[in-house]
Amino acid sequence: MSVRLTTARLLSLIALTGVFVLPGTAGAEAPPDRITLDVVSINGSGCSPGTADVTPLADNTGFRVTYRDFLARAGGSVAATEFRKNCQLNVLVHIPQGFTFAIAYADYHGRARLESGASGLQRTNYYFQGSPDNNYVDHSFAGPLSGTWSTTDATPVSELVSRNININTELRVDEGTTNANKTSAMSMRVSDGNVDTIVHFSWKQC
Repeated sequence: MSVRLTTARLLSLIALTGVFVLPGTAGAEAPPDRITLDVVSINGSGCSPGTADVTPLADNTGFRVTYRDFLARAGGSVAATEFRKNCQLNVLVHIPQGFTFAIAYADYHGRARLESGASGLQRTNYYFQGSPDNNYVDHSFAGPLSGTWSTTDATPVSELVSRNININTELRVDEGTTNANKTSAMSMRVSDGNVDTIVHFSWKQC
């Protein structure tokens, strides 16, 4: 996996896979008043209209993204355009006066079936409305692989914002040359009782 940092000031991201212990997320308690979200836009080849939902967590600690058709495939008779799928979210978080927040960390879950020689990639860009800077985190997977996958991206709680959040997540699959006649795939969904993508906040009182 790899991490690209365009500026240390905006988001210094740490890519973690598997078991995750969040470092130093001490901060204010979540606001007692319920936060609300305005989903400004959801678009991309991995989230056609009606196939993704964004909902705030009941305890004000973040929001949940549910995908129903986020699948990248390559190899066999699959069309060449299917190897990369993405979904970009633009979310405006309405928070009580006197608070700011940061993305403390985000959890991603899905399923993969990668043939021997195939590879997969999950990449997520994080950036904020009005800022020219963005940063991405890569998580790489190698075949043979069949089952569920999970990743976590963490960011320092000191990077606090109070405006739109933009998150662009993509999946890529490379069929390789060993079993190019077989289909490999990665999805952003675990099962019908899916484990969703969850973005966690850290709060600070002004």
